[in-house]
Amino acid sequence: MALFQLYKTQKLDASVDELWDFISSPKNLKEITPDYMGFEITTPDLPEKMYTGMIIAYKVSPILNLKLTWVTEITHVEDKVFFIDEQRMGPYKLWHHQHRLAPQDRGVLMTDLVSYRPPMGFLGTIAKHLFIGKQLEDIFEYRRQKLDQIFGEIKT
Repeated sequence: MALFQLYKTQKLDASVDELWDFISSPKNLKEITPDYMGFEITTPDLPEKMYTGMIIAYKVSPILNLKLTWVTEITHVEDKVFFIDEQRMGPYKLWHHQHRLAPQDRGVLMTDLVSYRPPMGFLGTIAKHLFIGKQLEDIFEYRRQKLDQIFGEIKT
């Protein structure tokens, strides 16, 4: 079974504190997820800030408007530096997402590294090449645009 990675960077016109406050709040995830994903957090009474060991459940509709349950755990948090979420239940065989922030001369460099394995072995690999890879690119492009609207992107 193949392991795939998606690597994205974005330099934003914000302080580390401002950007961390936004991305470390689970409630803001819906704002940076495309509407067509049907994203809905189903965990009641989420705290304002994530913490190591936090479990978050969602409903998503990645294909054909079918609602799927996705459960992630925040496995590592270093305040204002990085956090990692890992799928515990959901559409992927493996999902490991690193979110990192690094202060720059101007703004903050945000880096995402997603390591993932589609389900269903060889068929999942075919699905990755047919639509999963494109869909992930589209989701992260939407997020890039939304964060640019919120904070302003610094072009280098």
